[in-house]
Amino acid sequence: MEMWNPEHLSTADPATGLRAVGALHRLAEQIEALYVDEARRAGWSWEQIGDALGVRRQSVHAKHGKRESDV
Repeated sequence: MEMWNPEHLSTADPATGLRAVGALHRLAEQIEALYVDEARRAGWSWEQIGDALGVRRQSVHAKHGKRESDV
């Protein structure tokens, strides 16, 4: 298996790369929210979700808990 090489992404225009990074961040946030909602509907605790994401339960609850009434 070939290792990923970030040099393949180099561009002469940093703005292009930064816009791409921003888009990836937004996409990752949307996907995270989707699966946090799914996990909560499935009965997962905030601790289980935090463990799966590699963060503390308080962090994930602070970030996503306010949406729970919408789930």
